[in-house]
Amino acid sequence: MLVFDRVTYRYPNAPAPALDDVSFEITPGEFCVVAGMSASGKSTMIRAASGLVPHFHGGEFGGRVTVDGLDTREHGPASISSVAGTLLQDPETQVVLNTVRAELSLPLENRGEAPAAVARGVEEAALALGIAGLVDRPTHALSGGELQRVALGAALAGRPRLVLLDEPTSQLDPVAGDELIWLLRRLNEEWGTTIVLAEHRLERCLAAADRVLAFADGRVACDASPRDFLSWAADAAPALQTPGARLFERAGLRPPPAGVKEARATLRAHGLLEDLSPPDAERGQTPKTGEGSGPSPETVGRGQTPPQKWGWRRIKSPAPALVLKGVWHEIDKGRAVLRGVDLAVAPGERVALMGRNGAGKSTLLRLAAGLVDPSRGKVEAAGRVALLLQNPGDYLLHEHVGDEAPEAARAAAGLDVDPDRHPRDLSGGEKQRLALAVVLGSGEPPAAVCLDEPTRGLDRGAKGDLASRVRSLAAEGSAVLVATHDPEFAATVADRVVLLAEGRPIADGPAAEVLTGGWYFATETARIVNGALLPEEGAERLRRKMTLEVNP
Repeated sequence: MLVFDRVTYRYPNAPAPALDDVSFEITPGEFCVVAGMSASGKSTMIRAASGLVPHFHGGEFGGRVTVDGLDTREHGPASISSVAGTLLQDPETQVVLNTVRAELSLPLENRGEAPAAVARGVEEAALALGIAGLVDRPTHALSGGELQRVALGAALAGRPRLVLLDEPTSQLDPVAGDELIWLLRRLNEEWGTTIVLAEHRLERCLAAADRVLAFADGRVACDASPRDFLSWAADAAPALQTPGARLFERAGLRPPPAGVKEARATLRAHGLLEDLSPPDAERGQTPKTGEGSGPSPETVGRGQTPPQKWGWRRIKSPAPALVLKGVWHEIDKGRAVLRGVDLAVAPGERVALMGRNGAGKSTLLRLAAGLVDPSRGKVEAAGRVALLLQNPGDYLLHEHVGDEAPEAARAAAGLDVDPDRHPRDLSGGEKQRLALAVVLGSGEPPAAVCLDEPTRGLDRGAKGDLASRVRSLAAEGSAVLVATHDPEFAATVADRVVLLAEGRPIADGPAAEVLTGGWYFATETARIVNGALLPEEGAERLRRKMTLEVNP
């Protein structure tokens, strides 16, 4: 179905090839996950398979790529799209029409399908991806995650024999992300669709995969089954290990699990699954929930949630860095995106903002930064609010990286690339770090920093660097508010987690309370070892249990 034969490719003016003598074959019906660090060649491989490399990007191309028998040197992206549906990293660049229905119809109409077949294809794609309620909405009014599902729906509507996906879950909430992976597995198992999926959050997809291709420096470094890949990663590329694999390694257990089900089965077989909850002395209280719940100014930073909706009282010292008082935001003839939000964030506090796609997270951050005004209520800030939006490309305006941000700001963001490179030639993760450098600059830290899906396109190493940067900003006195769908990142970086639903906070508490004990808004470690947020904590519980088994 897909053959790379000694493919070497270099982007225009790039110092080194993005793909270097790459050869592999993917047979019909395989589900292949493509792993690797940022700038390892994953996205370029997807672009080469879709015909965008070299027809759109230019550069120097050698070797041969064939897609279902079509040679990409002779057939461009339009011809390749007849057999391969493609979703790239930036769905914003793929959605071209004004409404969701028109966007989903376009690929079918281009193939000359009859009106009835077009209508059926649109309905099936919308139902499969949970966007049936969006089909008559304008595309410009969608959230990033909704836009990603629409772009994926357009790629799948024609039931292609091959699906090429570049980080398709990067902007999806945990529920939508899991449902997407199992939709792909169903297409793979029931229809024989070949899936090639490039992803950083491997814990979401390894359990569904038949095979893993790991890239490093433009070459295939590992080609193995998921379990063999994780064993290889433990020695050769620890940053590619899933949280479950890191948990097992630190606990001294083998083999590494490809998913939660496999991990729990192994623990059960060793008699380790029961009695892993934390001792009563370590156990926190269940976060309170309810309409309008949120921290009062008097309790800001303590992760406390009043049992009932509360009215604002005089703010005690020290004043919050960012305050939303009874904020509503309405669009589209009165449709409310935010509904009476009360939220206060203290200087130096790190807050993760979570919730399903369309819950209002991005709108809340835009309001905090003053990009839009509330329909009702008040937003107050103690100084400048820096905002990094979902699409880092919106911040990149120059022809050279060095012109986008000062060297000190680039270094603080963890970006180490040639300053003469064009920003558009950077990987997704590199663009994200450059945009962060643009937003923060190198001067005085802002009163508040708002980051909207900042881990999009970042590998685990880059996420660790970003977490360190967030902690540094908080230590300098900035309040940090991060909207994210990544529970592991939220658990690593946040003091407090605020969960939004239907435009209002429904849970607000310490990360250890909000991100454990659930099905979706929970880390992989928490789903394996109840009550443990991260692999290190889970491994300590397992070691304690094993010690008690040996020395009761």
